Amino acid sequence: MRINLGGIQVRKLLLLLSLLAPTLAMAEPLRVFASVIPIQTFVQKVGGKHVDARVMVRPGFSPHTYEPTPQQISALSSAVLYVRTGVPYEKVWMNRIRAASPRMQVLDARAGIDLREIEAHGHDEHEHTDEHHDEHASAHEDHHEQDPHVWVSPPLVKHMIGQIRDRLIALDPDHAADFTRNHDALAAELNALDTELHTLLDPLPNRKFMVFHPAWGYFADTYRLIQTPIENQGKRPGPRALAALIDQAKHEGIKIIFVQPQFDKRQARQVAKAIGGAVVAVDPLAADYIDNLRRVGQQFAQALQP
Repeated sequence: MRINLGGIQVRKLLLLLSLLAPTLAMAEPLRVFASVIPIQTFVQKVGGKHVDARVMVRPGFSPHTYEPTPQQISALSSAVLYVRTGVPYEKVWMNRIRAASPRMQVLDARAGIDLREIEAHGHDEHEHTDEHHDEHASAHEDHHEQDPHVWVSPPLVKHMIGQIRDRLIALDPDHAADFTRNHDALAAELNALDTELHTLLDPLPNRKFMVFHPAWGYFADTYRLIQTPIENQGKRPGPRALAALIDQAKHEGIKIIFVQPQFDKRQARQVAKAIGGAVVAVDPLAADYIDNLRRVGQQFAQALQP
């Protein structure tokens, strides 16, 4: 079927479309890349419909050895903001990420946070297995490596989302009210979660827990716990260090070894078997941040019961 429009009607339609074009262009959401999934969650919650939040480290991959895909590097060309956290892959890729989009702003989510150093488990630095010591190991060579996992502490997340809100407002001031409202709602959820976790964890007499990869240090600091890692600076412990960790776990009554789903669990299972304990997966990279950290708190509370 053909529709016959007169010349006047066609000119009016074209004029209308030309007037609407700038408005339609302005309605495009801000494309923002985040280093890891929880940061993507925070950006999307604060930005709402005005933001297209994307993640660099895809689900199931480790932030320690990740290599961005060509499609991700290409997509960076239209991004206005990248939110980094200092995870190890960024030490290798950050210059290339900036080069892919020279006009893209970079926000360091750690700015203003007193960064902690990752605990050492005390094994001989020369005694390690090479399976996990790959071409990215240079990211771990600093003997005073700063812990990038700032997002596992709700109070620190509150600080981070304030920075995200301010940067989004600077990029898109027309939607400042929406960004502020979304920020305040998320901050209230974080306050409630923090209170809940303190109620759950503060009374526990046992304060020490063992993890394979030391991702829970800021969580431990916030809730007065002590993290003992099996892995150290990207290296697995050798036989002597492993034996010392097993002795330590037995002495301190540790029965649960927490592991991250993105890492190999074999050595954690070896320790758990030796102490008559179990391996429990807790994910610091889950997208459902509030519910996930609530589950993690409950798992920690159960593991630390006398």
